[in-house]
Order: sequence, then structure tokens, then C-alpha cells
Amino acid sequence: MAKVNVGKGEPLEKALRIFKKKLDREGTLKRVKAKKHYEKPSERKKRKAKRSRR
Repeated sequence: MAKVNVGKGEPLEKALRIFKKKLDREGTLKRVKAKKHYEKPSERKKRKAKRSRR
């Protein structure tokens, strides 16, 4: 669970930027996007193989 403490007088935009960075580091958004649609096991293998070739 990502938390960001916002201090007095701290702009909300700065807190949002920090929050987004934390989510990115944890990989939360990637997991949510991956589970959004069902992926067949064969498609998953192809995607992993393509990623490993890079």
C-alpha cells in the first residue's frame, strides 16, 4: 500500500508526483493492467520470450 504524507503548504501536484513514482516502483499499475484482461498461457509465453530477446 503506497502512502504519501502531505505537509502543510506542500502543493498537491508534488504529492501526486511522489505517489505515482511509488506506484511505479512497486509495480502496482503493471499488475492491475495485466489482470484487466485474461491472457492465454501461450500468449504469456510469447510475450515473455519477446521481452527476453530485447
